[in-house]
Amino acid sequence: MDTAKPPRDPYLHSRGLRIPKHPQLTTGRVRGAIKGETYERKECDAVSRVVHEGDRVLELGGGIGYMSTLLSVRRKVASVTSYEANPALIPYIRQVHAANGVTNVDLRNALLSPDGGDPVPFYVRRNFLASSMDRESDPDSITETVPVPRHSMPEVLAETAPDVLVCDIEGAEAELLPAGDWSCLRVAVIELHPQWIGQRGVQAVFDAMQRAGLTYFPKASEAKVVTFRRGW
Repeated sequence: MDTAKPPRDPYLHSRGLRIPKHPQLTTGRVRGAIKGETYERKECDAVSRVVHEGDRVLELGGGIGYMSTLLSVRRKVASVTSYEANPALIPYIRQVHAANGVTNVDLRNALLSPDGGDPVPFYVRRNFLASSMDRESDPDSITETVPVPRHSMPEVLAETAPDVLVCDIEGAEAELLPAGDWSCLRVAVIELHPQWIGQRGVQAVFDAMQRAGLTYFPKASEAKVVTFRRGW
C-alpha cells in the first residue's frame, strides 16, 4: 500500500489568491491573517467598493504584494505602479505576482518624493518587516544598508496618470500627499497613522484630497483607512 504523503502545499490561500509561504514573512499573526482573510481587510474592503475594472492604480507601500495582486486578479485593473522602499521585499513580491499570473504591475524599489533627489539609505534588518530608513530604532539588527532611489512625484504622476491611489506609507502620508497635485484621481484609499502624524497630519491629508476635488467617502472607510472619491 502506498503510504506516501501528498506534497505540502507551498501556498497560503486567501481571497482567491495564492500567497507563497516564506519562513520570515508568512509566519505567526501574518500567516493567520492571510489564511483567515483578515490581512489588510479594511483596505481590501475599500478597494472592492471603489476600484473599477480597467483603472490605473498608483500604490505607495507595496508591502508583501498582497494588495497589488488583489487589484490585478480580483479587480482586473489595467495597471498598478507599485512603490516599495524595502529592497528585501522585492523578490518576494515578484514571487507573489508570479504565483498568481500577474503581469501588469510595475514594481519599483524606490521612494516617491516631492522633487526626487539623491538616493537615501535604507536599513535592512534580520526581520525583513522591521527594515526601515530609521537606523537608530534597532541598529544591532541591521544586516545591510542599501541606497534607495527617490523618484519625482510630479514626473511619476504625469507618466502614470493614475485613476486610483492606494497609500500605506507608515506616517509619511502627512508630508508627501500635501506636496502633490492629485487632481488626476477618481479615488484615493489611504491608511492614516495618527499615532505618528497627529491631528495636524490627518488634517493635512484631508486638505490635500479636498484640493484635488475628492470628498471623504464613508461607505468605503473604516477606522484609520479612509477613502476619498470624486463626484459621489
